[in-house]
Amino acid sequence: MNFVKKYIKWISTALVLTGILLTNLNIYPLNIFSHGLGAVGWTIAGFINKDKAIMTNFGLQLPLFVIGYINLFF
Repeated sequence: MNFVKKYIKWISTALVLTGILLTNLNIYPLNIFSHGLGAVGWTIAGFINKDKAIMTNFGLQLPLFVIGYINLFF
């Protein structure tokens, strides 16, 4: 659990920024996978730290990424 608390924010930030870069470079669908994983990580970090603002911000992004996955696979 200590590893999660220590590194999940850094890893998630890198994934979100990579997803944003890939979106700007129009590299689809890798952008939604990267940014989506980052949003999941930040949601977990918000849950662990009991930070409702972070959970709201990134938690509400998750359904948007699910829509992207559905459009990609179906």
